[in-house]
Amino acid sequence: MIRDLLRDQHPDLAERPLRLGARGWDNQLWRLGDDLAVRLPWATESADELLHKEHTWVPSLAPNLPLPVPVPQRLGVPTERFPRPWLVTTWVPGEPADRVPATRGEEAADALAAFLTALHQPAPAGAPAGRGRGGPLAPYGEHFAQGLGAVTERGLVSDPDGIRAVWADAVAAPDWTGPALWVHGDLHPANVLTAKGTFCGVIDFGDLFAGDPANDLAAAWNLLPSTTAMDRFHAAYRPTPDVATLRRARGWAVLRALGALLIADDGERGLPNGKPTWGPPARAALGRLVATAGR
Repeated sequence: MIRDLLRDQHPDLAERPLRLGARGWDNQLWRLGDDLAVRLPWATESADELLHKEHTWVPSLAPNLPLPVPVPQRLGVPTERFPRPWLVTTWVPGEPADRVPATRGEEAADALAAFLTALHQPAPAGAPAGRGRGGPLAPYGEHFAQGLGAVTERGLVSDPDGIRAVWADAVAAPDWTGPALWVHGDLHPANVLTAKGTFCGVIDFGDLFAGDPANDLAAAWNLLPSTTAMDRFHAAYRPTPDVATLRRARGWAVLRALGALLIADDGERGLPNGKPTWGPPARAALGRLVATAGR
């Protein structure tokens, strides 16, 4: 089917070698030769809008980013054969960090700080809004309570009161009052690539938005291998994040880790869309968040 779509819309690419690359949450990814990939939405309906967003905004952002990202090259339009949009993007080599975590803490911290410093620039008029992720944490209170209740009921966490205290402190932090900055919006370990112990690429910009950078700064807890590496990240990121922003970031990190724990547990139970590899980084993140409460 993919080869037929290419023949109809992008015939110059149709005879390239084609093989499955990955099955993501929203899209299937197919390698197209050595340097390109085809992204087909296959699950959520929202994937169509997210692909259009990437096609519109990522090409102008990518040249300023210090880590490789998948840059849209062609847009596939819906047809009777496949009634959804699809993309041809560049291929970014590396292994997802949920499968091969970063082990060189200093290098990983510097790479993540450089990437987010470059990305977190004021967004232009017309940039997509964050649909909640770029604003206050308080509206996610019910989501947090449900997530914590579920992981506690399943016996996936040992200190729910400690997690609850981290969340309460994050919600009490002052809201972001700065300009709306570009934010990746989905920096969990499956969307960051590693090679030789450090980060080598960032993928899936479908949740890209303009808003509070705290959502991305949460990645320090979800991605880095130690508290020392997290401290190095906070020292290297520019401008140096204020205390309120770091408190909000801890709240976003808690939300992301709770969701990842549930998805990992689903995978261990053999349920569809479950991903067992999401468990270890989520447990590590929650442990560091509770252990560093008040810092």
